[in-house]
Amino acid sequence: MTKSMMIQRRRIGPGEPIYIIAEISANHGHSFERAVDLIRAAKACGADAVKLQTYRPESITIDCRNEYFEISQGTVWDGQVLYDLYQAAFTPWEWQPKLKEIADELSLTLFSSPFDFEAVDFLEAMNVPAYKIASFELIDTPLLQKVASMRRPVILSTGMASHGEIQHALRTLNSSGAEEVALLKCTSAYPASPESMNLKTMVDMGRRFDVPVGLSDHSMGIEAPVAAAAMGASIIEKHICLKRADGGPDSQFSLEPDEFRAMVDAVRTTEKILGTVHYGACDADRRNRSFRRSLFVVADVEAGETFTEANVRSIRPGHGLEPLHYPAILGKIASEPIKRGTPLAWKHVS
Repeated sequence: MTKSMMIQRRRIGPGEPIYIIAEISANHGHSFERAVDLIRAAKACGADAVKLQTYRPESITIDCRNEYFEISQGTVWDGQVLYDLYQAAFTPWEWQPKLKEIADELSLTLFSSPFDFEAVDFLEAMNVPAYKIASFELIDTPLLQKVASMRRPVILSTGMASHGEIQHALRTLNSSGAEEVALLKCTSAYPASPESMNLKTMVDMGRRFDVPVGLSDHSMGIEAPVAAAAMGASIIEKHICLKRADGGPDSQFSLEPDEFRAMVDAVRTTEKILGTVHYGACDADRRNRSFRRSLFVVADVEAGETFTEANVRSIRPGHGLEPLHYPAILGKIASEPIKRGTPLAWKHVS
């Protein structure tokens, strides 16, 4: 496995800028114009990529109304039937090539999450540069094999997955042709509470599986992405909407453009704060070296007089000899008269 991956000439992994994905999902509200506006907003907000979902309601479930298909897991969708939810949420397939053209014109990478073989073939015909596997599909071995056979980079969300399931998914992808794979820590709760995030798992996944890692975030707000950035995330995925007040299946855990922009800015600032391993003065604090301590003559000294604790001290500013020389200076003889307030130099010592 590799510690980095390449998506459309953009290297992703440790030491590279964090790759920020704006997830459109169902927030287009079945309006093509709104979908276009979301892509333009993602670009304006500083996202590196925008992501769709490619499925039809009948390819992801069946139209059945019994208790097995009613949602009652404590989500924002409780009370709905699966088929109706996906009917409301899916992105019309005829839009997707057009949306990719618009993203390409904006120099914004666009790819998608396929949910069946037909979707993979459809996306391959669109020449998407990568594939995203949703958390709920991590255990769908045939789908993983199909996606991997396209030999493109794969980003895999891991919500609900055990260590063994992640390991099996990676082996499946690698053995089926996917050489570049990244893992996203994900909490499959909508919205996800802070105490359910367990972001330390993201760091552990990177160590255990030796692949780029990141966060697919369903929490409310921008705190989790910023924390993930501080912990070494290579990828951050977050839902974007135009207005939460517009409603829709994913609106409650999506960011409006000004919020998404604030998240991107906070992530980029966090990257700058992390910086690199560096000891000593940097450009920003080099001009303040004068505020360090150094050795100064604090009482007039005549030529031939002995340096003592009474006439030499370690004080600010930092124009004299470094304080580490203090023990060696005491007891030495002044080579010339020295006025009080003079930074001590070796020329003063005989």
